[in-house]
Amino acid sequence: MVENWKKFLMPYEQAVSELKIKLRGMRKQYQQNNEHAPIEFVTGRVKPIDSIKEKMQRRYITEDLLEQDMQDIAGLRIMCQFVEDIHEIVGLLHQRTDMKIIEERDYVSNVKPSGYRSYHIVVEYPVQLISGEKLILAEIQIRTMSMNFWATIEHSLNYKYQGEFPE
Repeated sequence: MVENWKKFLMPYEQAVSELKIKLRGMRKQYQQNNEHAPIEFVTGRVKPIDSIKEKMQRRYITEDLLEQDMQDIAGLRIMCQFVEDIHEIVGLLHQRTDMKIIEERDYVSNVKPSGYRSYHIVVEYPVQLISGEKLILAEIQIRTMSMNFWATIEHSLNYKYQGEFPE
């Protein structure tokens, strides 16, 4: 197992911090131009160690493949008001040169059977460390506030009740 989790997660923490600043900066630019900002707010987190270990077990991810196979150790969420805002944000992310889009999952157009909707983008983001550049995978989820409400409820039901949903 990872010997020093604090050291392992530090570049992910840096990536989340930097990406939050950049994404919030996009919102600020819209506001300064007195335009509708497609970004309502941005949150981010580094996946807790217990969650990483549980997912490694569940998905049979070995430690040597952890950094490439677990794409959401660094996670960001962009909240917006309208579905059209999601598509505008996706377009803006495609234009950026400071990150590389690796994968996209469109659960807005392709709604999951559970009703879950969101747009997921996995990016490769370069973090500058004193030892040199390190490429970090980060997952950016883009959804409306109503989609987030549904996702929060669905997550609670799936993990708290494990299929035996209350009325």
